[in-house]
Amino acid sequence: MRPARRGFLALATALAVGLPTAAHAAPGPRTGRSPSGPWPAALPGGARVVKERWFSPRMVDLQVSSPSVNAILPVRVLVPKGWSKKASRTWPVLYLLHGGADDYTSWTRMTDIADKAADMDAIIVMPEAGRAGNYSNWYNGGKGGPPAWETFHTYEVRRLLELGYRAGTRRAVAGISMGAYGAMKYAARHPGMFRFVGSYSGVMSTRLPGIPELIMRAQSAERKDPKALWGDPIFNQNVWKANDPAYLARNLRGVRIYISSGTTARPGELDPPGASWSIAHLGEPISAYTARDLIAKLHRYGIKPVVNLYKDGTHSWPYWQREFNRSFPMVLSALHLNAPSPQDQEPPPQEEDGDDDWGLLGQIPSVPVGGAPRLPSSVRAFRRP
Repeated sequence: MRPARRGFLALATALAVGLPTAAHAAPGPRTGRSPSGPWPAALPGGARVVKERWFSPRMVDLQVSSPSVNAILPVRVLVPKGWSKKASRTWPVLYLLHGGADDYTSWTRMTDIADKAADMDAIIVMPEAGRAGNYSNWYNGGKGGPPAWETFHTYEVRRLLELGYRAGTRRAVAGISMGAYGAMKYAARHPGMFRFVGSYSGVMSTRLPGIPELIMRAQSAERKDPKALWGDPIFNQNVWKANDPAYLARNLRGVRIYISSGTTARPGELDPPGASWSIAHLGEPISAYTARDLIAKLHRYGIKPVVNLYKDGTHSWPYWQREFNRSFPMVLSALHLNAPSPQDQEPPPQEEDGDDDWGLLGQIPSVPVGGAPRLPSSVRAFRRP
């Protein structure tokens, strides 16, 4: 493969992915700067909220001291009307996960979720996950975390919200790009924890031909040890399997599932005329390629997700906002909340299986649901000799 194409694929995946491993946090230093990122190190003792910063009566940023990540990390929370720490009732919870090279503020910064929350009788939680944390407990050569992002999100944050902020046990989770992977993985690895999972342009199958190499190159692009995440894809296959949503597909029985992605790298109807093209948009055909593998496995287990594999459209927020809006009635139903009126709903998605086009990288044949998906020869060249 020519170096330029190899670089395009690596960068596209670095921008589009963000992935996982299995392990519990190992003890580490608790003072100074966290080795997990640009945050202060965790304080001695267990996970706890060390500070609240209220921006309005409905929006608060929590600073959580996490031994699992060995950091003091921000978590943004939107609370519903009538919420109180002393309330006798609890509220259902929607977790929204951010993408790679972004942070916990992205959903309130880039979407209208704060407006939606005004009419939603639920708590909305947007936790920090690191630029390349990949919603995983890192393998670290078998030593485990920190960082242990999965433990932070599914145990520490969840329990703190339940114990101190009146969060209930009816939960939904959704994410974009790296966060889409995290949402699907969390739902599959923790059966019964979430009633709905929404994936918008995420990697859904991590062991397909070419994908492990792209994931490790993505980690290298963030100056991380490429094998620190899940170890070696051959010698540590058990770790890779444990973090592969497609491998865990049977665990998604009973969960309402929405999966969406573009299938080409071309601009679509929501892109401004003449907008410049970005290599990040290659994340769309990559995510579609992996989504088809997950969808096929879900069908094998009798699970019927709602799927919208549209054609043109970039790896960007206008499309993620649209797809979230389309799946929003499913979120409300899963949380036992009132659905919006019909005139406020997006039209139902149609599953499409058009030609996949990677733009600068040439044509990729379409992969039918239920078939054996294959990457083009240019990507298969990443496979180990």
